[in-house]
Amino acid sequence: MDRPELADFLRRRREQLQPSDVGLPPGARRRTPGLRRDEVALLAGMSTDYYTRLEQARGPNPSVQVLSSLARALRFTDDERDHLFHLCGHPAPTRGGGNRHVSPGLLYLLHKLDDTPACVVSDLGEVLAQNRMHVLVTGDATRYTGLDRYLLWRWFTHPREESAIPEEDRARMTRQHVAALRATAARRAGDADVTELVSRLRSASPEFERLWTEHEVAVGISKTKRIEHPKVGLLDLVCETLITPNATQSVLVLYPRPGGDAQDKLDLLRVIGTQSLLDSTETSAEL
Repeated sequence: MDRPELADFLRRRREQLQPSDVGLPPGARRRTPGLRRDEVALLAGMSTDYYTRLEQARGPNPSVQVLSSLARALRFTDDERDHLFHLCGHPAPTRGGGNRHVSPGLLYLLHKLDDTPACVVSDLGEVLAQNRMHVLVTGDATRYTGLDRYLLWRWFTHPREESAIPEEDRARMTRQHVAALRATAARRAGDADVTELVSRLRSASPEFERLWTEHEVAVGISKTKRIEHPKVGLLDLVCETLITPNATQSVLVLYPRPGGDAQDKLDLLRVIGTQSLLDSTETSAEL
């Protein structure tokens, strides 16, 4: 691990980013160029002390998961992400199937859609990035680790996961999820992450095993998505899917079904979220 080079690389990339580049409010009394260390730490899901030690060339060797989070937080390109891994003595991640790195362009798009729920998901159903509106609608789906990262694993092994979906929609969505995984498993035959997920699901869930053996195949997800939200009630939404050229990631954009009341409910959630964000910003500034 080249600690001095890592420290310099992280610091210089941090100084090149502005809060607006990563969806943060500008704040006040900004004495240094670019993002603050605590802002990078927040975006990467780590403590400020841990990140500070990395920039001071005295931190531990970061894990692959930590490096992936840093690359996403600092909006690294694929080449910059690979360089980050090499500085820490790790092999660069594959750029084909299983790539969890979200490009700066997709992250920019998410944050520009500030009034529309949107997220980036992998071809295995792992939410890789969300904008603020998507978090307000569905909760923070990037916090999970291990197999819990995958929607299908939580769907079949955690009963609470499907509780946000109206009961009459669950059977249809369950079949669609399994059919989509079938298509991915065929396209990425032999990949370790796909093999592990399918194997573990077949062992853990008799329902998944039954549906898997039916061999239904479909690419993509349902155009309709109804969500029971704890604060505003039923959200009747339409899901638009934008697939990356290599088909390993998709951008999901949720918008109100015409003629319903979902837009009013999303507007209410946006106001609630804005108030919470302002309160959080003011508190951070005081600290």
